[in-house]
Amino acid sequence: MKVIETLNDSAVLACSKDELLIFHSALNEICNGIDLFEFETRIGAGRGVVNDLLLEVSLILDGLEQS
Repeated sequence: MKVIETLNDSAVLACSKDELLIFHSALNEICNGIDLFEFETRIGAGRGVVNDLLLEVSLILDGLEQS
């Protein structure tokens, strides 16, 4: 992973496909391995936010597969 730019509250990163696959797998384990009642306390974000991020990473990986 390479940091392209950092801003006040965000960063632009360049990741390899393998790095994205690791990130995707970790997000999937988080979304499916933690009980809902403790999810936000343990992760610091709601399950919906993390699921949305997982979906975005999935779409990026799908795009890489098609190119």
